[in-house]
Amino acid sequence: MTDSNEPRLSVGQLFAYSAPSLATSVAALPMVLFVPAFYSDDLGVPLAAVGGAIAVSRLLDVVTDPLIGALSDRLRLPLGRRKAWMAMGLPIFLLSLWRIFVPAEEVSFNYLLGWSAALYLGFTMIDLPHKAWGAELSTDYDERSRIASWREAIATGGQVLLLAALVILAVQGIDDAALQLRNIAGVILVALPLLMWACLFFVDERDPEVVRIEERSLVAGLAIVARNPAFVRMVACVLFFVSGVAIQGTLHRLVLADVMLEEARFPVMILCENVATLLAVPVWLRISVRFGKPQALMGAAMWLALWSVPLAFLREGETVTLMALVVLRGSSFASILFLANSIAADVIDVDTLESGEQRSGLFFAVWGMVIKLSLALGVVLGTALPASGGYDPSAEIVSGEVQTRLMAIYGMVPALLMGIGAVCLRGFPITRERHAEVRAQIDAAAAKRS
Repeated sequence: MTDSNEPRLSVGQLFAYSAPSLATSVAALPMVLFVPAFYSDDLGVPLAAVGGAIAVSRLLDVVTDPLIGALSDRLRLPLGRRKAWMAMGLPIFLLSLWRIFVPAEEVSFNYLLGWSAALYLGFTMIDLPHKAWGAELSTDYDERSRIASWREAIATGGQVLLLAALVILAVQGIDDAALQLRNIAGVILVALPLLMWACLFFVDERDPEVVRIEERSLVAGLAIVARNPAFVRMVACVLFFVSGVAIQGTLHRLVLADVMLEEARFPVMILCENVATLLAVPVWLRISVRFGKPQALMGAAMWLALWSVPLAFLREGETVTLMALVVLRGSSFASILFLANSIAADVIDVDTLESGEQRSGLFFAVWGMVIKLSLALGVVLGTALPASGGYDPSAEIVSGEVQTRLMAIYGMVPALLMGIGAVCLRGFPITRERHAEVRAQIDAAAAKRS
């Protein structure tokens, strides 16, 4: 069911628009799974220095995200507001990716810090305008969910391909990190320019919507964002949702290693989880069309919470049960992301009506910083809480009492955070009907200007 007469994007257009995510999502995983161990174990950089370099490089996002978001909203460049930034970010991303994945003979803290900062800058220049552009491809309530679901599904598909390749290599006994990273970088260097070309040349940008023109500073613009009640509620729920998922992501391997005593199952478990979340995307899309986006998002979060609780009671010998529960709970993860992004596009319409201009870039910049903060919070909670309960990953034996605390954190804390986030969505003000009213007012105001 749709609430406008806008034509739906074709499957070809949806794939072309989503295509860059297939490669950028593949690049993100090795930065977590491979790079820290590779630089510390193989290249001799202290692990603390590796973690510090990557963490410090992310601090630049506080400056670059709102700056690129605001500039991509305001500047009119030859390729378009969003496409131009994606094109400029491509060489920065590819060069820095190669220098990190295939490093020089002599590496150091400063080497990794500099190239990591460049990599994340290039990624922001591609990803932030890409998501803002997606929010502008349609003004239709349900079509926005369809667009966001395709982007998240393609991104998840890229991760599935990478994980499947790693599992196959592991079965064949190929576990050399340097060789794996070189091959991953080579594939991305070839694939991403082709995928980007398809996106930029087969999908059009819409002209920006302008209700009225008012000169305001970046700070004044951010103040309007901050007093948007629907956006504030979405920020709160995403903070709880993403941090809850990040806690479990941080603890997956540790639980398998020190409770289940089957760490080797980790790649297969993560692969199955990603396959499940990919297959479930169409189901959650249908649920959002039938019941509304906020209700579907609440349902996806509570689904994850429901299957997280039993994890707290599992112990050695129940690895298959744990993997099954992880797959079930993870089947709603990508849907949480695409539904939240789709709702964010509706929230931007409310801001367009109030501010007089379409500021998708600025909104998604703030949105991105919230997600990054949530991920960091989840990692902190996923390490600090177990440590406070006496858990030491380097210990040869983990006592039953410590295992009980660890599994409670692994299962119960994320479920609690999901529940709190779902409560933030109760009575969400932007329903299908309210969105239709907002769109009608924007269209009427734009018609008067023309």
